[in-house]
Amino acid sequence: MNFKITVLPGDGVGPEVVAEGVRVLQAVGKKYGHSFDLSYDDIGGIAIDKYGVAVRSETIAACKKSHAVLLGAVGGPKWDDPLAKVRPEDGLLATRKGLGLFANLRPVRVLPMLEDGTTLKPEVVHGVDLMVVRELTGGLYFGKPKKRWETSQGWRAVDTMAYSEKEINRILRVGFELARGRRKKLASVDKANVLETSRLWRQLATAMAPQYPDVELQHILVDNCAMRLIQQPATLDVVVTENTFGDILTDEASMLAGSMGMLPSASLAAVPEAGKPTFGLYEPIHGSAPKHTGMNDVNPIATILSAGFLLRYSLALLPEAEAVEKAVQGVLEDGYRTYDIMQTGKKKVGTREMGELIAARV
Repeated sequence: MNFKITVLPGDGVGPEVVAEGVRVLQAVGKKYGHSFDLSYDDIGGIAIDKYGVAVRSETIAACKKSHAVLLGAVGGPKWDDPLAKVRPEDGLLATRKGLGLFANLRPVRVLPMLEDGTTLKPEVVHGVDLMVVRELTGGLYFGKPKKRWETSQGWRAVDTMAYSEKEINRILRVGFELARGRRKKLASVDKANVLETSRLWRQLATAMAPQYPDVELQHILVDNCAMRLIQQPATLDVVVTENTFGDILTDEASMLAGSMGMLPSASLAAVPEAGKPTFGLYEPIHGSAPKHTGMNDVNPIATILSAGFLLRYSLALLPEAEAVEKAVQGVLEDGYRTYDIMQTGKKKVGTREMGELIAARV
């Protein structure tokens, strides 16, 4: 079969890790008889330099005509001026909003061979296999008013956390559905003791729970969840939360796996259904790591696993997705490591070498 994929390499190490994700996709195509029509475009700082905007409307239109989007990372010191009117991250927000990508899935699975490769005790991370479902197009990042202004007493700024019943219910639905297909435990994370949006969130989660009598719903305050991720992460199955909380918690949770370079993500435009294609954008959770640009040392596994997610959710190619996941595990079992997950006695490899090894195992 032929599939159209829009590729947005972005800035910094984005092009390097995306190249390895593409390498693995092409290995999958060769083995399983698929062809991938890849169309490249710009997003982030590189788009600002070329066009004056972080993402063009033409780019978003091209994404809409694709089966899926594979993204690298955006940003860097060159564009970090806090007074800048256009920032690379604006491209991410505009793309998510323009494509209706409201559900961000971020899995955190600690592989057995990496249990002693984190800053936590192996017995704490043993058996960790959780999925964070983050609402992606609402909350503080998109709420209005959002502005900064000067007054007679100094500068002021405001951001608005706003959520509608529709926005909350659709992301809760994703959480319940995923929990039903896993260990049937859903942790709904909020700050209901302080925030009105969180009180609405908790009310709606409670109201939806009877539709899923097989799923155990637990309400957790976000600060308690942050502690639990460090103390008892293996007790969590599916975690569903709003945009800002999800952004912070998933970066924290990445340390359970030893590195942000290990964690993929999927941003979907609909509730995922097994075996049914769902349009989505796929990217590693890490940033552009500008200090590592061109050094051939960053970990491409998060991007490669994101490509596996692309196969699973947007193309409904489940055996192919599993082949990618098994190839990653096989290479790690053989002792190959990039610098961020390096362990004593293992074989250190670079970005390209890791991508080549995984592609060869598909």
